Amino acid sequence: MTDQADLSARTTVHLESAGTALVLEPRPGGSGLPEVIHWGPALEGGASTYAALPALTLAPVGHSALDVPWPLTVLPGEADGWSGTPGWAGHRAGGAGAVRWHEVTCEREGETLVTRATSPDGIRLELRHALDEHGVLRVDATVTNTGEDPAPLDVSALRAILPLPVRADEVLDLTGRWCRERSPQRSHLDHGTHLRASRRGRAGHDATLLMMAGTRGFDWRTGEVWAVHTAWSGNHEHLVEALPEGAGRHHAVIGGGELLAPGEVRLAPGESYAAPTVVFVHSTEGLDGLSRRLHRSLRSRAGHPSRPRPVVLNTWEAVYFETDLEHLKALADTASRIGVERFVLDDGWFGSRRHDRAGLGDWVVSTDVWPEGMGPLVDHVKGLGLEFGLWFEPEMVNEDSDLVRAHPEWVLRPAAGSPREWRWQQLLDLTHDDAREQLLERISGLVTEYGIDYIKWDHNRDLLEAVHTVDGPGGRRVDAPAVHAHTLAFYRLLDDLRARHPRLEIESCSSGGARVDLAVLDRTDRIWTSDCNDALERANIQRWTSLLVPAELMGTHIGPATAHTTHRTLDLGFRMLMALQGHPGLEWDITTCSAGELEALTAWTSLARELRPLLHSGDLVRSESPDGTVTVTGTVEADRGRAAYTVARLVTGRDAATGALPLPGLDPSRSYAVRVRPEAGLPAVVQNTPPAWWEPALGEDGVVVPGSVLTTVGLPVPIMGPAQGYLLDLRAV
Repeated sequence: MTDQADLSARTTVHLESAGTALVLEPRPGGSGLPEVIHWGPALEGGASTYAALPALTLAPVGHSALDVPWPLTVLPGEADGWSGTPGWAGHRAGGAGAVRWHEVTCEREGETLVTRATSPDGIRLELRHALDEHGVLRVDATVTNTGEDPAPLDVSALRAILPLPVRADEVLDLTGRWCRERSPQRSHLDHGTHLRASRRGRAGHDATLLMMAGTRGFDWRTGEVWAVHTAWSGNHEHLVEALPEGAGRHHAVIGGGELLAPGEVRLAPGESYAAPTVVFVHSTEGLDGLSRRLHRSLRSRAGHPSRPRPVVLNTWEAVYFETDLEHLKALADTASRIGVERFVLDDGWFGSRRHDRAGLGDWVVSTDVWPEGMGPLVDHVKGLGLEFGLWFEPEMVNEDSDLVRAHPEWVLRPAAGSPREWRWQQLLDLTHDDAREQLLERISGLVTEYGIDYIKWDHNRDLLEAVHTVDGPGGRRVDAPAVHAHTLAFYRLLDDLRARHPRLEIESCSSGGARVDLAVLDRTDRIWTSDCNDALERANIQRWTSLLVPAELMGTHIGPATAHTTHRTLDLGFRMLMALQGHPGLEWDITTCSAGELEALTAWTSLARELRPLLHSGDLVRSESPDGTVTVTGTVEADRGRAAYTVARLVTGRDAATGALPLPGLDPSRSYAVRVRPEAGLPAVVQNTPPAWWEPALGEDGVVVPGSVLTTVGLPVPIMGPAQGYLLDLRAV
């Protein structure tokens, strides 16, 4: 039986910021890892309240179970009484993997709780829980092999796991596929493990971005939500888990970490493994609250893009592999006239790359396509005042390439032969020093020679059988898993390139949105959200990607009228409207546009430049009609003095008229001048008369509406067909 007096005498350590708190209870005498007492909303009373929590929240123990309450520690395992997914898993030459940690210390260093511990068989552990000013918690874990045994320490898992309360009984995660990334799926939090594991060697089109658990029915603006993100670009996992006996004093757990293959991380004496950062976020204001914390946290980084995001034209859907100089110069001329600020040449400029079956890996300007080099195009583009960007896919090769013919050993593959091809590609082994150095020199040389401002860094396949052949025990050659090492080598390559060229900007593209995570965003300036430029598909792809990624880091382009991925035709107004929701651009042969289309695009680029200070710094707010057919996506300044809202009908609804939809996030005590901005496109309406506010809002001065009306009652939505919408621009008066 537990001594209640002893319990109440124990001390806690805690972090508290922006309404979020983490409370740990160190074990007496360093006899075990600290227990996680609380993670979630900050509690009134501060330190005195947190000190009382261990006694107040101790859970009962049922029959046929452990005899006394057991802790959910910062790294839960069998020795703690935890029968769920362990925080640590590993072994030394097949020896028992369960660890009893001792010599444990838990101290506060600034806004970080640092736990250090050792194990009797020679493992040193360091855990760091850091809570930033926006309430975002980052967990970093490192293990070091300090043993004298020459046998290596095999690391199977080093996960970050935190508790969930009983009121978190619903799970939301995201799935997807190529051209349909970020599709939400909900489930009840039942017993068992809700595991999302990626073995794709990249985050994947089906990456969940955030694994979320919350109170039943939580949505954009309401409900309490707990979320986790594994900041890693290789194999990884997210989980929510509930056992019948609970998780110590808690109901369930949520966590994540790198997904390691057997033998992938083997630590010799003195070597360490640093697990990827796992990011945890809590919100009492629904999904918008999660996004607000994450976006503000990202924007506070020292390396976050600080200058205005230039309007982009990318050539892929304009010319594909037809890289004709005169056509490209005409494309740049037209782009300059309509207000584009960055011109990006996509695939097909190098080696024998006239199609996607050859030349990949040969990063040499093709003399067939560019008999005078690429200088004439670059000089023309820069002479127009545009930045110049270039497409690379550095990690992939075609078998039909000069590089592979010269260095077949640089391809990452097992001894038995090459993996199945994917877009006729194989993987370059970045863990091979010579391969990585040649790649760095080729890219860096081109950046220097042509004054390249921007790289679109693509990655078009999953990593299957990503192994390299190494010397094994007894002199045998064995295939060793390499995704972990390859991911670190990829990061090193990006870091080295940025060190040489500090002003160079890089986009993370991976056949669209298949490599979107906070680790790659620490090294790049935006992600390509999806290869699908169908604006109707984009509406939901962008909406759910923005859970994690703020607008200025999310590439959003206007494609041709008929999308090449869906063959759906949409009007220009709706395509312009959707492209304003991120870092805007075009991917379209605008030399074929009519005078009217070019005039509309010129007005649109001007509007994008006008609104980007708001759209790329404000807080994101979202809502939708009860039937989900009309979405509202808004950005509100921190002082709530200005806001912009996209109102879009995605599909037809049951009712003839949607009715009034509130505009969330405004100050109800102020009034706002509401304008419809036709530069973003006007909807085709199917109505005899518009709402009373509509015509005045089309004027320069707009219509003045009390904030209390806008936030509570809302404005009636015009009757629109599917794939129609409009942009509202609001200023406090």
